[in-house]
Amino acid sequence: MKSPPYPAWLPKAVLYQVFPASFCDSNGDGVGDLNGIIDKLDYISALGCNALWLCPIFDSPFRDAGYDVRDYYRVATRYGSTEDLERLILEAHARNMRILLDFVPGHTSSEHPWFLESCKHGRNAYSDRYIWTESTFFNDPEGKKSGSFINGHAERDGNYLANFFYFQPALNYGYADPDPEENWQMPTNHPSVLSLKKDMFSVMRYWLDKGIDGYRVDMAASLVKGSNPELVQQEMVEFWTEVRAWWDRDYPHALLLAEWSDPSQAIEAGFHLDFMIHFNRAGGMKPFRGENSRTILAKNDVSYFDRAGKGSLNSFFDEFSEHRRNIAGKGYLSLPSGNHDLPRYSVGRSVEDLKVIQTFVLTLPQVPTIYYGDEIGMRNLSELPSKEGAYRRTGARTPMQWDSSVRAGFSSAPVEKFYLPLDPSSDRPDAASQLEDSDSLLQHIRRLLALRKSHPALGSEGTFREVSLDTGSNYPLAYLREHDGQSVLIILNPLDQGWTLEFELEGSASAMLLGQGDFNSTTAPRHRVDIGPLDSLVLEWSHAV
Repeated sequence: MKSPPYPAWLPKAVLYQVFPASFCDSNGDGVGDLNGIIDKLDYISALGCNALWLCPIFDSPFRDAGYDVRDYYRVATRYGSTEDLERLILEAHARNMRILLDFVPGHTSSEHPWFLESCKHGRNAYSDRYIWTESTFFNDPEGKKSGSFINGHAERDGNYLANFFYFQPALNYGYADPDPEENWQMPTNHPSVLSLKKDMFSVMRYWLDKGIDGYRVDMAASLVKGSNPELVQQEMVEFWTEVRAWWDRDYPHALLLAEWSDPSQAIEAGFHLDFMIHFNRAGGMKPFRGENSRTILAKNDVSYFDRAGKGSLNSFFDEFSEHRRNIAGKGYLSLPSGNHDLPRYSVGRSVEDLKVIQTFVLTLPQVPTIYYGDEIGMRNLSELPSKEGAYRRTGARTPMQWDSSVRAGFSSAPVEKFYLPLDPSSDRPDAASQLEDSDSLLQHIRRLLALRKSHPALGSEGTFREVSLDTGSNYPLAYLREHDGQSVLIILNPLDQGWTLEFELEGSASAMLLGQGDFNSTTAPRHRVDIGPLDSLVLEWSHAV
């Protein structure tokens, strides 16, 4: 049998994203670390996740939470050592779990030795490692620079391109369509560009050889610059295709995960998995098409998962299905519960709301990604001062709430030394309490992930189709999942009113896998089901067509 063009473990993967500084502190300094992550591996495994994605852990000034890398070959001392990372890898593998590191190839910190050399007046091996104009007093009446250039930083006569913040100089992967009148715009086959690529490939290999199981690639579509999007896309495909050539040969077990937010493009470019994220930002990422689809998880009155009942999933399902058709047999997409760049999905919602959302996300044909704390409904803390370049994202990066103690089980340090403040609420959610409560969000998610594991029809493979409930509105939502001879029907009601639903579907329910509804089959193919407000039903379905 021919091997699939992705790691064999990927179709059954459930990712858990860890923001290391806020996850678990093992040494009492108020900042999470690698040994703290090791201490919580059993918790993550019991949740039902089998792969960890760690936000950047490399040496950094931490002006952008580690996305400003100073040394790709060194673990940041606040997180531990290379030996600690190697132990984390071993402990994870002993539990049949994988470790993914965050790789930032598009820029470095302005403190990286490469950049410090490139700033010098005299020519050296790193003068073209970053994108510099030829003059500090660059006259740009036609917008040829195309980007955020920083003026007057160095002794060399030129301005450098910043990839995001001003202290993150863009590495020089060349231009897809260099302007012949601007010599500083190098083609993608320029010797200096090829030298950078060689060094970055060496970085990737270094940690793969240490035993990690792949990378999540930050701003994966942003490396090559240019004014022609089609040419830029072509060059990016060629770049990542080159990576896949040696990746498939030497590391076929490892995952290449993109932050691209366009699975069709990312999988074409050589990635195994890409996020389908409902927001817009730099780096080639783009929102779902359609106004309401961008807000399927974020709280507002046009989100489908809002009790106002004004939302629609039509645009989302159109694009979701299009991506799945385009990448079928070549890779997968992931719809995350949230991440370090998004407000937490719990904003403005009750536990019952969150259960319906998680039932939706975790029964779709995708590779799930759970952001730490989302499994217990951690709140987004607004109005916090920015920490390490987070700004409005700061409130989604607060310490994990492990228990109901004063320090929430995060650290033995005084709370004023914590990386970020804890949720001050007297009723803040925590993992220990929810483990003791059979009706908690955490237990709901554990049950859902157990169902995904025991019922292939609920996994990342197989078919998906909506079932018409004939209510005259977009609510409730029903869809059938089928794979390998197995069928499961999901019915979701995100509104605060109950329903008696009648619908047609070949087959019949054989078991209630999740939910409290009352299901009564009449003469097949007609069926009737009662579903309560803010409820989810997951039904094993027999002989469905």
